[in-house]
Amino acid sequence: MEGLRDRTRRAVRAELAGRALELFAERGFDETTVDDIARAAGMSKRSFFRYFPTKEDVVFGEIETMGEQVAQEIAARPPQEEPWQCLHAVLRGWESRINAQADAMRLVESTPALRTRLLQKRDEARTRIIQALADRGMPPLEADLAAAAAGAALDAVAREWLRTGGSIDRLTLVDRAFTMLRPAFLG
Repeated sequence: MEGLRDRTRRAVRAELAGRALELFAERGFDETTVDDIARAAGMSKRSFFRYFPTKEDVVFGEIETMGEQVAQEIAARPPQEEPWQCLHAVLRGWESRINAQADAMRLVESTPALRTRLLQKRDEARTRIIQALADRGMPPLEADLAAAAAGAALDAVAREWLRTGGSIDRLTLVDRAFTMLRPAFLG
């Protein structure tokens, strides 16, 4: 069970991330300083660094913990569930949280330093997901391929959703993408 300290820390991180995204949208990423973010949140620069090691990391607040949480959810699924179905079910549940970060993702796409950092964060998350799939008995190569395919599916869903101007339900797109890739994992 999560304690008060953890909930408070998560709430402060969320507030800092929200303030930072507002400032980035208003002034631009490069033009916004850590001092600006800390001041907007009513704290010192030193306090900011208790929550985030860098300005770039404030953009990736939820992504940082996503891999661990997804891995925990995979581990908690019924052991007899087929790995691809398990991954689909867990990531389907994450779609709304991923979608809620649209502003952050637009910022990332327009800022080269953030794109690089996103790739690093995704690799960290993918490593945890691969291990969770391997712990369910999936061979390492297949677990790696499944995690990579699932990531590609979510990326394709996001692009298709943007292409259609948001006129298609994202969960429908997620289901369609996972269904299209499913035969490769049936062996």
